[in-house]
Amino acid sequence: MNKELTYKLDQRGFDSLSDSELVQVATGTNDMDKVRKLFEKFNNNLRDIAKLSLSELTQAGLTKREAIMLLSAMEIGKRKQVAEASYKAQIKCSKDIADIMQPVLGDLAHEEFWIIFLNRANKVLSKVKVSQGGVSGTVTDVRIIMKKALEQLASGIILCHNHPSGNLNPSESDTKITQKIKDAGNLMDVQVLDHIIISDKDYYSFADNGLL
Repeated sequence: MNKELTYKLDQRGFDSLSDSELVQVATGTNDMDKVRKLFEKFNNNLRDIAKLSLSELTQAGLTKREAIMLLSAMEIGKRKQVAEASYKAQIKCSKDIADIMQPVLGDLAHEEFWIIFLNRANKVLSKVKVSQGGVSGTVTDVRIIMKKALEQLASGIILCHNHPSGNLNPSESDTKITQKIKDAGNLMDVQVLDHIIISDKDYYSFADNGLL
């Protein structure tokens, strides 16, 4: 990190740094041209850069060490968001769910299916990834979900998965698996409270749209 950037950071704080300057600090590089080229390659969009893997970052010009440092800084930011959202005492609306899961799922290039387990007061007991798939889908086992719900004595569950394409409309398979889990939950006295689909910018709630 050069003296000019160090001085700016000392005098004005992190809020004064641009996205590219923050990336320079996170990577520990003195080569600002390298960082500028990285941003130019991805349309000056920090969100797109945040989605890159270790190999993609090195292919874009960072050293492996710089890429690891950048990914570590971004992961810390994600975990801070999740920790802050999870600290909420109670799930009261779909936005509360999205606040918890957006940092986890929003930037992924593949689909993952998660379950949030709740007690009778709608307080979060835990959140668990139950499956991981490819770009366009993931397989979900209803038996695994019910087993975990019973193990935790959960009274309610919230289904959550992401659409890497950005299209928030539920697919036919999304609707079918929701109904299948809901039917199983009714037998076990475990209520499906919502199914949230996450994209990189927004979310879709089955409950808010009258699909539960």
